[in-house]
Amino acid sequence: MAGNKQQAQNQAKIFSRRAMILGGMQATLVGSLIARLYYLQVIESEKYRLLADENRINLRLLPPSRGLILDRFGVPLAANFPNYRAILVAEQTKDLEQTLGDFARLVPLTERERTKVMRELKRNRAFTPIPVKEDLSWEQMSQVELNLPELPGISIEEDQKRYYPFAGLTAHILGYVQTASESEVAADPDPLLTLPGFRIGRNGLERTYDSSLRGSAGKSEIEVNSVGRIIRQLSRVEGKAGADLVTTIDIGLQEFAQQRIAAEQSCSSVVMDIFSGEILAMASTPSFDPASFYRGISSDEWRMLNTDMFRPLTNKTISDGYAPGSTFKIVTTMAAQQAGISPNFSVFCPGFYTFGPMRLHCWKKEGHGHVSMTDALKHSCDVYYYDIAKRVGIDAIAEMARKFGLGTVTGIDLPGENSGVIPDQAWKIGTLGEKWYPGETLVAGIGQGFIQTTPLQLCLMTARVANGGYAITPRLFKRYGASGGAAGTGDLAANAGLAEGAAPKMDVNPNHLAIIRRGMDLVTNDQRGTAYRRRIDIPGMEMAGKTGTSQVRRITMAERATGVRKNEDLPWPQRDHALFVAYAPVHQPRYAISVVIEHGGGGSTFAAPIARDILIECQRRDPARRNPNDEGGRREMP
Repeated sequence: MAGNKQQAQNQAKIFSRRAMILGGMQATLVGSLIARLYYLQVIESEKYRLLADENRINLRLLPPSRGLILDRFGVPLAANFPNYRAILVAEQTKDLEQTLGDFARLVPLTERERTKVMRELKRNRAFTPIPVKEDLSWEQMSQVELNLPELPGISIEEDQKRYYPFAGLTAHILGYVQTASESEVAADPDPLLTLPGFRIGRNGLERTYDSSLRGSAGKSEIEVNSVGRIIRQLSRVEGKAGADLVTTIDIGLQEFAQQRIAAEQSCSSVVMDIFSGEILAMASTPSFDPASFYRGISSDEWRMLNTDMFRPLTNKTISDGYAPGSTFKIVTTMAAQQAGISPNFSVFCPGFYTFGPMRLHCWKKEGHGHVSMTDALKHSCDVYYYDIAKRVGIDAIAEMARKFGLGTVTGIDLPGENSGVIPDQAWKIGTLGEKWYPGETLVAGIGQGFIQTTPLQLCLMTARVANGGYAITPRLFKRYGASGGAAGTGDLAANAGLAEGAAPKMDVNPNHLAIIRRGMDLVTNDQRGTAYRRRIDIPGMEMAGKTGTSQVRRITMAERATGVRKNEDLPWPQRDHALFVAYAPVHQPRYAISVVIEHGGGGSTFAAPIARDILIECQRRDPARRNPNDEGGRREMP
């Protein structure tokens, strides 16, 4: 009995110890749970409240309104229109293909659009809204809205689309906007670029001033349920609209100039204020419709534009280089005077110039006889310029050309400017590895050979002659509009050197410029001048100019013996370029112009009439002359 009692006591002790151990373990576990709950619900409550809110609240970036681009009188050149579009959030639908198929039965989707949507879905996170179809009509939007329950992940939103009221008339100046590429998104820290379908400036002023036109993003907090459907908008902060950009362009003159050159297959013209450098019109034909790039240009359209021999995508005023022909004689005349050659210096022109074994011909087969400096400009005598070019030398001619803005970028606020070519001895050795030959100097003296200039450079050269030798910089920026933001740090418009009156004085003799202006006056206003028949005969609007015809092929001695073929008998690519530069009015210069017709023939016959008509319209539209009560008589913005 005593043994059994002892055994029972031992078992009780063992049970008690085990119970205590189990109880202690339970107490420890319960204490740990309580401590963890306290940590999570009290100490870390703010953190997990935020995580819960993030699961419940979606934060979306809101694209700002892109700044307008206006002409000098406030006429919109690039504006924004409401755009209703369908968007898709991938995580809100279980079957993307079925959703897109159901949507396509309501609103047709091309194979290209469907491919683009799938590509964007792969590039972005599942919660990012992807544009499916833009620019929906009211009927299409209504159809989608009525069927939203059967279109999981699809919703309608309103944003803005870029609109160019004047289409091809301003395409080369404004450029266009287009969706940012993956490389651009990676390189630019602006969160706006992460928005699918967000567009940035791709060319022209849209590109140059993109950072200012773009604005800054807003944000919207949206409460959603467990399946991602929007319940309500909790807050909304609109983005800061982009700056409105006022340009120097006079859209009335731009329209006139573009239409005036439209009959030519490939032509360009620039009109500039000779004192401020403001570009009033910059026309290039053929042109293109920038809306094609906004909506997404097709491969067929792109191929057609790129293979067109007349290059509609190219702004010929700044990107194409042409031999300036006789318009370059302005520079050669200045270089000759700088070298000490008197304006009274006379040369006899028999119709050709002999230089060693070479015989260089004047454009006038029978010759001009004895000509002085102003006579040489008036008649555009090649022999005179062969002679003085030989005396002056290529290096002096090249130095003078650069003073007038040739052979270097002008600094205009457009991308893609061509610097052109002004050759000298060092250039030929460095570029071609060959020495310069004296005969090449004679050819350069009449604007042929290696020389290449842009229409903008020729207009700038003319402006610097007409303004008395001030090194103005051409520009399209006038100011930012009152409703817009500040300039971006990288914008060219921030350069203080663009301010009117800030142009430095050139190191040229004013008397030499006066001789040039006198000769250009005779070109158009003397009965024996090469452009007399194209003169402006309206009192107070007369122009002074210089003709130019630039050869693009070599005329052999055999062809000269049998008769040089006329331009109209040659294939288009072998025809001469037609050029003309001018300023007006003659006695109080204000405007300069250049016209280049690619393979257009004679400058006096074809380019001069265009310049004349544009200069007349330019002076008629001068704000100082116009009645503000007349139609189109908008006052210039202060």
